[in-house]
Amino acid sequence: MAKFLSKKMIMIALAVIITILLFYYILPVSIPLITAIVTALLLDPVVKLLERKFKIKRKLAVLIVFIIFMLSIGILSYFVITKVVGEGVKLVEDMPVYINQLSDIWLTYEKQLTNAAKDLPIEIVAEVSQEVQDFLNSFKNSLKEYLNIEKISAFLAYIPNYLVSFLVFLIALFMFMLDLPRIKQTIFNHLTEKTAEKVNFMTSRLSYVIFGFFKAQFLVSIIIFVVSLIGLLFIAPEVAVVMSIIIWLIDFIPLIGSIVVLAPWAMYHLLSGNLTLGTELAILAAVLLIIRRTVEPKVMGSHIGLSPLATLIAMYLGVQLLGVLGFILGPLILIVFTSAKEAGIIKLNFKI
Repeated sequence: MAKFLSKKMIMIALAVIITILLFYYILPVSIPLITAIVTALLLDPVVKLLERKFKIKRKLAVLIVFIIFMLSIGILSYFVITKVVGEGVKLVEDMPVYINQLSDIWLTYEKQLTNAAKDLPIEIVAEVSQEVQDFLNSFKNSLKEYLNIEKISAFLAYIPNYLVSFLVFLIALFMFMLDLPRIKQTIFNHLTEKTAEKVNFMTSRLSYVIFGFFKAQFLVSIIIFVVSLIGLLFIAPEVAVVMSIIIWLIDFIPLIGSIVVLAPWAMYHLLSGNLTLGTELAILAAVLLIIRRTVEPKVMGSHIGLSPLATLIAMYLGVQLLGVLGFILGPLILIVFTSAKEAGIIKLNFKI
């Protein structure tokens, strides 16, 4: 026990605690820089491939990869702005119409309920009617509160901040891509040969794992897109392509996914009396949710080298402790720990 609690182990534990505290306070304001260095690590294999294949200098290879990356973001942004945002604006504009339709639907149901409940005590019928009416009024007021001009103006006021963060991300990404070899060399200069070998093994493992993580996320989202498209081609063919793309994009957001789109859509049709369409959309939402929750841990586990159970636990604890960002950081922290253990940097060969 005394050997385990040696001075070296205490110093390592203190360093880990200080690092965690720094990350806790600095991480929220460093997301553009962290995203930039992670993206640079992901793009670095492509840069090295261009250097080897075409025998060009790193600066030119970095410039080519960076331009391709920028073009990809530009094309995706154009599509999102013209299609997804356009549909969202149309939905917001039509929201009062939908609310009025729901009110009319409830009035129809209320008449039917009154006719069907003639034999019931009038107090029960009145209480049920009042509860539902209060719910509809509360829902209507909530929509008005979140969709009013003040909320939209406040959101638009943050756009300059988002643009600044995005600009910082692009500049930092280009600089990290250029200086990545020098940064690695600077770090390795402060390490012994044995430690450098271990760190090199761990960084190689991390590069593979990070790429595998995003590859797994992409594969799961492709499955969601294909199932959504096939389902909507039978359910609502006139909007199948657009809605499948919207579901695909939203499904990238951790803990939200396709249920945010399909659940309100299904509920609206169920309330409006279109039971067949509403039920089909609800079934599709349930199928997509089951696919996401069952396939995701298995696919991620196979691509990042963790068991599905360990991946699921890491994602859950990450979300609970760090919020949405923990969905990504949870498995990555576990991979850092596992890689350090495999490299011999962390040793846990003690017995109690």
